[in-house]
Amino acid sequence: MASENNAPKPGKAPKKEPQPLIIVKSPAEEQRLKLERLMRNPDKPVPIPEKPKEWNPRAPPEFVRDVMGSSAGAGSGEFHVYRHLRRREYQRQDFLERLSDKQKLDENYKEKLKENQKAAEERTAKRRKKREKLKQKKLMAKKAKTESQKEEEEEGSVRSSSSASESEEQEDDAEVPSFIMGKRWWKC
Repeated sequence: MASENNAPKPGKAPKKEPQPLIIVKSPAEEQRLKLERLMRNPDKPVPIPEKPKEWNPRAPPEFVRDVMGSSAGAGSGEFHVYRHLRRREYQRQDFLERLSDKQKLDENYKEKLKENQKAAEERTAKRRKKREKLKQKKLMAKKAKTESQKEEEEEGSVRSSSSASESEEQEDDAEVPSFIMGKRWWKC
């Protein structure tokens, strides 16, 4: 009978164990708990908040019905209405100034990017030209070297018979070394 009472009834979902209360002590721990909660059910879609829209002031009224001034007879409540309108207008003007400053900064940034890109292209073109000159110079040197080697080979065949006798004479005239390797004169 005891087992029948513990068994879940048909049509009712089994009870989940209550989660223990965890006191968050650091932002890292809070992030870890959020990730653990998300990973318990990976199929569930995660809500990703969109970027908040930039604040825009309310547009100025096109037609003002209650024109008030500082003339006598204005009620005591009119000053507060005037103050709120003035504050709203100052906010709108400040917003427009910040917007124009931002646009100027963006234009300056884009202009600076174009200048930097143009300077980089000029440096690249200059270096490319220098590389091409160096390449041409190397090719010319290589051609001259191969031509000189061909000329030497042609002349070498003619000289080879006469140079053999000269090299034998040079070997006979070689001097004997005046020192002996491995011995130090101060220890003798």
